[in-house]
Amino acid sequence: MDFNQFRDIVITRRSIRDFTEEPVAISDIEEIIDCARYAPSDTNSQTWEFIAVVNKEKIKHIEDFTWSKLHEIAERAEGEGLAREAKLLVKSFGPYATAFSGAPVLIVCLSTPYTSKFRDRIFDPISFVEPEVWTEEGLKSSCLATQNLMLAAHAKGLATCPMTGPVLLAEDKLREYLNIPEDRVVNMVIALGHPAISPKATPRKEVADILQIVE
Repeated sequence: MDFNQFRDIVITRRSIRDFTEEPVAISDIEEIIDCARYAPSDTNSQTWEFIAVVNKEKIKHIEDFTWSKLHEIAERAEGEGLAREAKLLVKSFGPYATAFSGAPVLIVCLSTPYTSKFRDRIFDPISFVEPEVWTEEGLKSSCLATQNLMLAAHAKGLATCPMTGPVLLAEDKLREYLNIPEDRVVNMVIALGHPAISPKATPRKEVADILQIVE
């Protein structure tokens, strides 16, 4: 594959929230995760794990408890005199945060504890950084893997949409429902399926606006 072929995959990927009823083959999910695991990671720590929910009733249940928590927050805000904000939360953010509900697959992306020989032998003995920094390092590597995942899915003709709604609104419920260990950080969820729409490209900043060359 030459650069132009790769660039085409990158620039034509879209975040899709409308999916067909066609299921995604387990073999496709496995091949996409196979690509995810080849992402770079800090000291090859490979701080990622994935849970693929392929049962639509279970995905619907995750949507339901996410909405329930959102309504709970909205009611609290309204009680504090923030009726306008509460209404916007439900009408604008709610559908956006739960747009995974129509997908045949919901992938929960996790960050695992950061371990490496450098941390064990050098960093921790000299108190190099606070322990929270290693959680952040694990999340960074996990994010790199999710980008691989989404590009691989697009190359297969599948669509994805990364979301944090269930994490921001109902992480405790999500952990309980999927038996996620406490030492795993829930990074994001990714809706996966066959696209029902083909949206146009969204505007992007120019390279000159985001790049500084230091000579």
